Amino acid sequence: MKRLIKKVAVIGSGIMGSGIACHFANIGVEVLLLDIVPRELTEVEQKKGLTLESKAVRNRVVNEHLANALKSKPSPIYNQKFANRISTGNTTDDMAKISTADWIIEVVVERLDIKKQVFEQIEKYRKPGTLITSNTSGIPIHFMSEGRSEDFQKHFCGTHFFNPARYLKLFEIIPGPQTSTEVLDFLNEYGEKFLGKTSVIAKDTPAFIGNRIGIFGIMSLFHQVKEMGLTIEEVDKLTGPVIGRPKSATFRTVDVVGLDTLVHVANGLYEGVPSDEAHELFKLPD
Repeated sequence: MKRLIKKVAVIGSGIMGSGIACHFANIGVEVLLLDIVPRELTEVEQKKGLTLESKAVRNRVVNEHLANALKSKPSPIYNQKFANRISTGNTTDDMAKISTADWIIEVVVERLDIKKQVFEQIEKYRKPGTLITSNTSGIPIHFMSEGRSEDFQKHFCGTHFFNPARYLKLFEIIPGPQTSTEVLDFLNEYGEKFLGKTSVIAKDTPAFIGNRIGIFGIMSLFHQVKEMGLTIEEVDKLTGPVIGRPKSATFRTVDVVGLDTLVHVANGLYEGVPSDEAHELFKLPD
């Protein structure tokens, strides 16, 4: 089967979702970027006389996230004009539009229950044969595909981009129990040939490869920081360029990744690898 990726749907417009959307726009792909509908009006919206039914309000979350991404540095997009390839919407009104996508990427919060709700909605609207992948940082892939159809599971796997999606090379592809070889081969080649990545097929183990190693290093350091009484500034001074690492060092890297993501992955590892020799290191220090 010869696959062509002309349109991608990205569900979740946070730092990673918007970054992934921008990178597909960079290579000429049409992107549909969706996020949730706000539950309350802002003061500005109230003064304008808008309501929760106003389109500007319903798409506020996704539009604000994308606008913030486009203003961020380093820029996620090659040229600001390429942002015109990204259309936005919300998961309540616009989910049916994913039926025209060739690849649907889930990038919502790192909670299994929420992801499974999203996949249930995706299954209602996707066309058979469409790729569905999750950008999870460490939730087991086999948990997410439980209860889905045979066609869904055959075309489902993890595709883990690292932040910032445009610049970091590693692209982890994590198969589920039923993922077809054709899908894995396609994603592996697509990551290398079109996304400019180093594609790696990972096993469906807690936190996969990059985060299993990275979180071990960070959490190990966190425990040492507590024991030695070091400051944040001292740690970043000692763990950056002075030892041949990027200037983001440790704590600035955590800021880029997102503290919430770090906590989710660390907790997932603590629960998921009870027999690991370094098990206690994955426990968040007080």
